[in-house]
Amino acid sequence: MLAVVLLSAATAVVVGLLGAAVVAGQARRRLALAAVLAPVVVLVIVSAGVAAAAESMFISGHDHAVVLVVLATCLPIAAAFGWLIASRVQALVRRSVEEATERERDREVEAGRRELVAWVSHDLRTPLAGIRAMAEALGDGVAPPGSDYPARILAETDRMSDMVGGLLALSRLQSGSLVLDLGSVDLADLVSDAVASARPVAEQRGVTVAASAERSVVARVDAAELGRALGNLVANAVTHTPARGVVHVRLSAGPDGALVTVDDECGGIAPDQAQRVFEPGWRASRGRTPGSGVGAGLGLAVARGIARAHGGDVEVTPAHGAGCRFLLSVPSGAPAA
Repeated sequence: MLAVVLLSAATAVVVGLLGAAVVAGQARRRLALAAVLAPVVVLVIVSAGVAAAAESMFISGHDHAVVLVVLATCLPIAAAFGWLIASRVQALVRRSVEEATERERDREVEAGRRELVAWVSHDLRTPLAGIRAMAEALGDGVAPPGSDYPARILAETDRMSDMVGGLLALSRLQSGSLVLDLGSVDLADLVSDAVASARPVAEQRGVTVAASAERSVVARVDAAELGRALGNLVANAVTHTPARGVVHVRLSAGPDGALVTVDDECGGIAPDQAQRVFEPGWRASRGRTPGSGVGAGLGLAVARGIARAHGGDVEVTPAHGAGCRFLLSVPSGAPAA
């Protein structure tokens, strides 16, 4: 009896080692197949041990055949259950990964929303406090003679209006409620309008804005929304270019659509911060109070969102010449639904 047990055990060990090697090899390549093979290997190990024991016990040929038939019948059953279990486990793992990814994305979105609300609240509170103080001084008749309080109140009001407009645009983009009014538009006109809008601020800051175009480039876009995106890119370049600097805006036709490059002289940004410039509310400066002409940090996020709504994108080269290069691309046709 001991000899039969030892033979069966030895056979099971040998087959088990071979089966374990096969399952381990498949697990590195195809986890689902390894999960199917695992119960089959277990049954094969048992079958090998039983078959070896039956052979050594010199049982009748009929009984030996019955044992082999029973074992052979169990193999496909084990494979079927292994496939069912593997499919279920794989679905559960996939669902778990998807849920974890979604929870992490929701946490990031919520954290970004809270941070944005805090930043914008701060940025709104600062000019409101200034407007209140200047309005009270004017109302009480204690404003300095010839002061520029009215002009400063108007400027702060315009800045807050732009900030609220950026928030509304960002909200439409993030909620998916933005509806594009597409039409054939000569992008040279949009570039010209964006540059013209930025020139008064650029002249105040001592910055030159130069625009050029290879030729007329026509694309199916929403003129108002894409004009907002281009205006944001040019305004951002003017804001971060020092006095006596130059902002270059260039329109060209690419292989798949239109390309608009905006080169500034901001001095460049760190490569690890390149994509952060598109985060709503983010600024490279640690200080949260924006300086003169500096917005709430929404312009680039809105520009990229509008470009992507058109089926294009906005990308940044963090170190290009004396500053950064922003590249806006849109396809020549309508965006895919």
